[in-house]
Amino acid sequence: MITDKNSISEYAVVRNSKIHNKGVFAKKEIPKGTRIIEYVGEKITKAESERRAQIQLEKSENHTVDGGVYIFELNKKYDIDGKVLWNPAQYINHSCNPNCEVEIIKGKIWVISLREIKKDEELSYNYGYDLSEYKEHPCVCGSKNCVGYIIAEEHWKKIKN
Repeated sequence: MITDKNSISEYAVVRNSKIHNKGVFAKKEIPKGTRIIEYVGEKITKAESERRAQIQLEKSENHTVDGGVYIFELNKKYDIDGKVLWNPAQYINHSCNPNCEVEIIKGKIWVISLREIKKDEELSYNYGYDLSEYKEHPCVCGSKNCVGYIIAEEHWKKIKN
């Protein structure tokens, strides 16, 4: 149940996804450059972020929970842990051919459309992971230019070679 009014979007709805379990879809046409939804959650320190991420990864290695870590870098001091009930943006999947990007605007994390998005189209952005342990993050986005791993576009040539 969504309880934070800031996380509700007139543009987005959570549904089952072909990419991975759940996804976020356009309720209506979305113009290019639209702030679609804010990525919300608990504001935590970098140290707490590392602690939580490590616990989640250990649980996933033991197959006791899904391996998803929903921590998003906010700034040099803080991150946002988006694994909360009131954050539907946590269900936006990665794509190697995304229709959205993420921007931090005045201390808030916004998902913004890169182009016009049609009603019922699944929203996606490139999670932008670095190369460390990239083989542990296979990509199943299904796009024509999928590189097979969830990594930032700047690293694509490195793994294609």
